[in-house]
Amino acid sequence: MKACECDSSRSALLEGRGIGRRLAQTVSGVLSLGLAFLSSSEAASQRVPRDLGMATGRVITTAQTYPVGTIVILTKQRTLELVLSRNRAIRYTIGVGRDGFRWRGVVSVGRKAEWPDWRPPAEMKGRTPELPALLPAGPFNPMGARGIYLYQGDADTLYRIHGTNEQSTVGAFASSGCFRMSNTDVIDLYKRVKIGATVVVK
Repeated sequence: MKACECDSSRSALLEGRGIGRRLAQTVSGVLSLGLAFLSSSEAASQRVPRDLGMATGRVITTAQTYPVGTIVILTKQRTLELVLSRNRAIRYTIGVGRDGFRWRGVVSVGRKAEWPDWRPPAEMKGRTPELPALLPAGPFNPMGARGIYLYQGDADTLYRIHGTNEQSTVGAFASSGCFRMSNTDVIDLYKRVKIGATVVVK
């Protein structure tokens, strides 16, 4: 599997050297100037986006052969289904990999995080060295409100199911292999899915 750049260049804000430079400068300014005058709790509040995006999750009737709690991702349809029973699932609209970045396989949920930080991977730092080593939760963070980390055994695949602050990319072929949900949807899924759950990507 290729390393996912949704923790990387997936975000349109982060594509291109010039955009990356402006983003790095903006984040640096926010951290060094704006947050200097806020308490830690106020700073956290300022960094959290207020628009969580659309809710697309709905219960559907569908024949299931997977155990309850399994996540089934249908890449072509750009949907994610959480199995509720033998004939019911919650279906969400998601963004999936663009051409050259789509994949299939069976993985599992290795860990979860609320309002995760984002660390640009080495490949992206090589292309855009101006990017900071760390982006906190907030409107510039491509991980959005929640991160669900996909593993093979004990190994992190670097692929994620996560929120996004670019709501227009939900339902599109837009990522580098990760799966984007609106922040509203990923918060809902996060509450329902368990560590160790199987994730089937078709």
